[in-house]
Amino acid sequence: MNVSIVGSGYVGTTLAACLADLGHDVVNVDIDESTVAAINDGDAPIHEPGLAERIERHAGDRLRATTDYAAVRETDATFLALPTPANDDGSNDLSIMEAGARSLGEVLPSDGDHLVIVKSTVIPGSTEAVVTPAIEEAGDLAVGEDFRIAMNPEFLRMGTAVADFMDPDKIVFGATDERAYETLDRLYEPLVEETGAPVVRTGLREAEMIKYANNSFLATKVSLINELGNICKEYGVDAYEVADAIGLDDRIGERFLRSGLGWGGSCFPKDVAALIAAAEDADYDPELLKAGVNVNDRQPERLLSLLDDHVDVAGKQVAVLGLSFKPGTDDVRGTRAIPVIEGLHERGADVVAYDPVAVESFREYAPDVDFVAADSAADALTGAHGAVVVTDWDEFAALDDEFDEMATPVVVDGRHVVERRDGITYEGLTW
Repeated sequence: MNVSIVGSGYVGTTLAACLADLGHDVVNVDIDESTVAAINDGDAPIHEPGLAERIERHAGDRLRATTDYAAVRETDATFLALPTPANDDGSNDLSIMEAGARSLGEVLPSDGDHLVIVKSTVIPGSTEAVVTPAIEEAGDLAVGEDFRIAMNPEFLRMGTAVADFMDPDKIVFGATDERAYETLDRLYEPLVEETGAPVVRTGLREAEMIKYANNSFLATKVSLINELGNICKEYGVDAYEVADAIGLDDRIGERFLRSGLGWGGSCFPKDVAALIAAAEDADYDPELLKAGVNVNDRQPERLLSLLDDHVDVAGKQVAVLGLSFKPGTDDVRGTRAIPVIEGLHERGADVVAYDPVAVESFREYAPDVDFVAADSAADALTGAHGAVVVTDWDEFAALDDEFDEMATPVVVDGRHVVERRDGITYEGLTW
């Protein structure tokens, strides 16, 4: 099939490269000329394992990019993969989505066959109340007659996005007519045949809600194991041994039971906040979701309080290991490194931080958060009076003699990645 994707951010670029890998002809539409140029040159505009080689393989053949919305006229279906950032109250800002839908409506063919697929995460009702009217008004079109509409939520994780797309747990189609489902079936047929992934057919609002329910459930599960881990720590219990045992219960499952510093990223914080705001807008108080956020927000301070138990960091160097919100990505949105570094500054510490890939993206995202960047974990540790582990990069698990170069070898591990060893004072956040 010929497919167009409006938006070349994290989701749009991954979607484009993976659809090209499935044999479709794909065009990315984006207003950012540098991103368009990068894709056409065969370069990945973001850091994500497996993405660069796919873009390099398909650029100039089954994958291209353009700033011209008219390119959608040459395609059978268009994905809207545009940002839906949070407003100050946590609700979705749909202005970018609405603007993209209007630009699409201005060029959309009115043959009745073109399928518009909302890929972005939007609160239930948004496709019907915002996206569809914007397309109709801009192009003097009517949904169901001149074009069709569907919702296909994404379930991509930073650091494993390509693998998540190519081997999905599920594929969700939200639509209101059989022809839309048939087009989505054709799009995903190669993937379904190869992986056997279950396909869920549902309505537009149900598909929108599934993404929020998915992420809110996982975020709350992480906060629950962190809450249990905090209690375990108070009683001298290893929370990881407890998690290994309860994970054997198939009603609980072993995944997302790694207690520690909490969740971040672009999805969990934004999606949970948006669902809380939407619930309150409907006059429902989502107490459990709010509690999950509160537990998550206090984990960085608990980490720093453990450091306080062993060393007064005022006027001293402290090493922060990890800046990305998780390993395998340079994404720093929602990273726990920000409250950790800010907490260290409040204590008067001089922060030296190291991350394998995320130093520059961290500086751009949080320009007011001051730190000295180290070239390696060893450099960050040398002369430090304490160290905190924020991101569980594999290379931190391999650290050993590097701790001998610390002025005061105190290590507080927020991710269960560093092993206890002689010669250092080691504290696990929940173990």
